[in-house]
Amino acid sequence: MHYPSEWLHGASLGDRIASELRLHVIDGTIKAGEVISENRVAAVFGTSRSPVREALKALANEGLIRLERMGAVVLGLSDEDLDELYDVRFLIESFAQQRLAAVDNGKLLEKLRQMIDKMELAVKHEDMIAFSNLDFSFHEAIIIEAKHARIQHLWKSIRQIVLTVMLITTEEVFSQGAAKLSMVIDKHRKIVSGLETKDVNVIRNVVQDYFADSKVTLHSSLS
Repeated sequence: MHYPSEWLHGASLGDRIASELRLHVIDGTIKAGEVISENRVAAVFGTSRSPVREALKALANEGLIRLERMGAVVLGLSDEDLDELYDVRFLIESFAQQRLAAVDNGKLLEKLRQMIDKMELAVKHEDMIAFSNLDFSFHEAIIIEAKHARIQHLWKSIRQIVLTVMLITTEEVFSQGAAKLSMVIDKHRKIVSGLETKDVNVIRNVVQDYFADSKVTLHSSLS
């Protein structure tokens, strides 16, 4: 698997290198304990070591690698790391969605419904990349609409890992066929229905159910 080039439009070379390395660390192509050489990565991408250092620094900040003198040692994502990542996502989204219960969220709901319609089209066209991007954008739209600076900052710190993990899990979901994809889309419709109620208790339960199920898919995708 490679990182979709359309997702990297306008990104710096360092960001593009970081995206490819992040994907291969998380999907296990580059295994925990392996050493990533600056010179080797620079040669693969046909670049100087400067953007490679930029990429490695980003991955180190995300806890995926440990920087060494001439490269980095891969730490990877353990099962515990993945659980903690989803715990943070749950806390962010649960807070964001409950916060939206107190405001006029009509425009957001319409936007989310349109995304779901496009997800159904992506399934019809067997476009895994479009589906994954829409899925990610659906959740990010909710977080952004909450308009909470500290939550945005926390989200930004895990955003790239979440995007990459969702790309990998989407591949697993697509491999399970139409019934599984239909179930995933239905889960997104339930989120919209929960937000429509503007009832904090309903919203909290919907988010909890969503993430409990998603964690199972996560572990089956990355085991």
